[in-house]
Amino acid sequence: MEPIYSGKVREIYDISEKRLVIVTTDRISAFDKILPVEVAGKGIVLNRLSNFWFHRTGDIIRNHIIHGRVEDMPEFFRRDYFRERTVMVEKLDMLPFEFVVRGYLFGSMWRAYEKGEAFCGITLPGGYEQAQKLACPVLTPALKNDTGHDEYVSMKEVESRLGAELTERITGICFRLYKECGEYAFSRGLILADAKFEFGYNDRGELTLGDEIFTPDSGRYWDARNYRAGISP
Repeated sequence: MEPIYSGKVREIYDISEKRLVIVTTDRISAFDKILPVEVAGKGIVLNRLSNFWFHRTGDIIRNHIIHGRVEDMPEFFRRDYFRERTVMVEKLDMLPFEFVVRGYLFGSMWRAYEKGEAFCGITLPGGYEQAQKLACPVLTPALKNDTGHDEYVSMKEVESRLGAELTERITGICFRLYKECGEYAFSRGLILADAKFEFGYNDRGELTLGDEIFTPDSGRYWDARNYRAGISP
């Protein structure tokens, strides 16, 4: 069996009309490049992290996970390699945007702020330092591109594509997800600086959280003990 998609870290298999199998490999990527080494067990850790958060946030938004039992998957996946790194998921009609909640001024938003530019239509007041906590979290969407980097856009553009009602619903969900993980992470000595979410519709027309959540590949974590504003964590 061959994957229908092989990304930097994950491989996706089409197993039926309504279901996919996603395998998280041990590959490492940096700056959109796959490195020539792997870290044994990395894929298992990423998969377990994401599954933990999908389960914990199920009361906020349904997600695409069906199960992670390889013994209940096609025979091809009933091998030790696939155990704990593999999940069966619903196929989704994905929305063309990803949504990043930012609680701290860093990354692309900081670079725009240094230039005195708005970011995703958001203009912050003066006086912020690099990596400083924002007065309140902000939502910065990006239009997903099949090739090249995603394109940051304003929430007004999202609303023009998705409608006001869906945009408002997604906004509320994103902030609830970020708050849930941010508080939990801080209780474990970590700061969740920002986090990315992707949504789609299942075959029953239900808004569903897909991809991965709150892994180091989809969220930025800092050590709370060493954190201070004004320097890069």
